[in-house]
Amino acid sequence: MNDDNSKRRLGRGLAALIGEMDQPVQQGVAPSAVNPDRQVPIEFVGRNPRNPRRYFDESELQDLASSIRQHGIVQPVVVRTIAQDRFEIIAGERRWRAAQLAGFVEIPVIVRDVDDRTALEIAIVENVQRSDLNPLEEAMGYDQLIAEHGYTQNDLGEIIGKSRSHVANSLRLLKLPEPVRDMLASGSLSAGHARALIPTSDPVALARSIVAKGMSVRDAERLAQNDIKAQSNPGGAEAHRKEEKDADTVALERTLSDSLGLQVTVNHKGTGGQLRISYKTLEQLEEICRLLERR
Repeated sequence: MNDDNSKRRLGRGLAALIGEMDQPVQQGVAPSAVNPDRQVPIEFVGRNPRNPRRYFDESELQDLASSIRQHGIVQPVVVRTIAQDRFEIIAGERRWRAAQLAGFVEIPVIVRDVDDRTALEIAIVENVQRSDLNPLEEAMGYDQLIAEHGYTQNDLGEIIGKSRSHVANSLRLLKLPEPVRDMLASGSLSAGHARALIPTSDPVALARSIVAKGMSVRDAERLAQNDIKAQSNPGGAEAHRKEEKDADTVALERTLSDSLGLQVTVNHKGTGGQLRISYKTLEQLEEICRLLERR
């Protein structure tokens, strides 16, 4: 199977392949079951070590375990065979964990014997489509598909139903130092906070200040802009304060950067000014040219 066929399959057939996942049971509405291929002992099923999802909220797992005790496992766990009577999860690790909390000794499974590549693709796409990944896990999942399977940012955007700029902005988070990424993974920082810190001189110190002071994303952006200006004009603090950009200009830069997935700088000069778009690869330059030509 070639790359294009694989990507098209994921783009249109994911739901058909793995079914609707972890849909909440609504009060008074009977859940619609999906027939499993078989029931297997829960200890015969193991997690996929390459699943991009690393964090599972304990309270949400307890809630799902309570639902499973009452309604059973409505949607089977999707697995692949890795040895005789041994299976690895492709999709549904959350249900598998909750079933253990609920005390189940067997779980229903759907067996899909796919290769390593397809298992990784499904795990990433399924989690992203259901918003189960934190921003760092999402970025690492995209990076895996790009590095290991030659996906472009446009390919990923089409597959997961998000814009190319969303993918680009997610990948930018991987440029941050590890302490900042840890804060992002734990939820101490949002993706908006973290993106503002990427071009700064000391992201770790600024991130700690943002968390300690409970700053909004807008406040974090102003803090980052001050740091960037101080880098370009060391010793000129007084002049820097006079030239500080107003909040509307900073917000405009942020909006344009998020839209393009690239760093955008706006400098007003009288009634005119300068708009600068920074790119690092020829692919990014070609994308800018395509956007301008379409207009």
